[in-house]
Amino acid sequence: MTISAVFLALALRGLQTEQFFSSLADVSLPLLLAAMGVYGAAVVVIALRWQFLLRALKFVPLAALTQLVFIGYMGNNVYPLRAGEALRILLLRRNHGLPLLRSTTIVAIERLFDGCVMLSFVLFSLLLIDIESDQVKAIVSVSAPLFALALLIALSLAAQPSLLRRVVGLALVLLPRRIGAVVANSSEELLAGFAGLRRPSHLLGAVICSFVTWGIEAGAYYIVMRAFDLQFSYAVALLLVGAVNLAGLIPASPGQIGVYEFVIISILAALGIAAPLATAYAVVVHITIWLPTTATGFILLLKQGLGWADVGRAAAIRSAESAPPDGG
Repeated sequence: MTISAVFLALALRGLQTEQFFSSLADVSLPLLLAAMGVYGAAVVVIALRWQFLLRALKFVPLAALTQLVFIGYMGNNVYPLRAGEALRILLLRRNHGLPLLRSTTIVAIERLFDGCVMLSFVLFSLLLIDIESDQVKAIVSVSAPLFALALLIALSLAAQPSLLRRVVGLALVLLPRRIGAVVANSSEELLAGFAGLRRPSHLLGAVICSFVTWGIEAGAYYIVMRAFDLQFSYAVALLLVGAVNLAGLIPASPGQIGVYEFVIISILAALGIAAPLATAYAVVVHITIWLPTTATGFILLLKQGLGWADVGRAAAIRSAESAPPDGG
């Protein structure tokens, strides 16, 4: 929360409130509603990608996965530490019997795909846009080596599962039998989660869906630009989507409040947009993608027979997973 407060203060410093509200006065409501619908379509494609990665383990209907994705987005939007991811993994186990570690591995692969797509969007857009932004340079310099290394590890484990088995085999010699059995079983469950990457058709489908879904989301950003009569190209929308999602690596509050606004305002300022208009756009596009998914996700959560307390329990699970071991 502190990090978000700092970034929000940086984003809003010196804001001229009268000009800010004036920028909101002429925004096109029909275009905002259209952007919300476009973003909803992106969520469906996200669910289709999840289905491709799950097919090697079990076929789950797209409608069911779409509901879980909406619920997961809602959880991410209202609780820290991406608790929505834990929530959809738990619901996938409850509703469809998928083991937790296998599902967690697949969700981690999804995040890896997202990061690589976001990085490609940023690099591609920079070829088409004349912009000097320290924020974009910092985001690329930090994220590029991280995702390159993670992608190399993931593809290596998918192509050569024996690599992990060898490492685990060496470790088992040093571990007590009971702990060793848990480690061996967990490593096999983790490798099972990579099964979707070993089948060319599933991998290709997941990769295509990754680019399509984020391309659709960039379309929502572009429509909101038009709602503000900002005459930018679609490449700018790709840059905004890529940069703001890569900035999600920063541990901030639910829904990236603060970090989200800071990144978008900084990029638009580098493109020559006045602070009040840039701030108005950042706030409105954030609401456009936050509000419908959060409301839809909560309604679907209720249909699952759950409530806010269950989101909180998923958040506690994610916090426990993220905490270092005693003495670490």
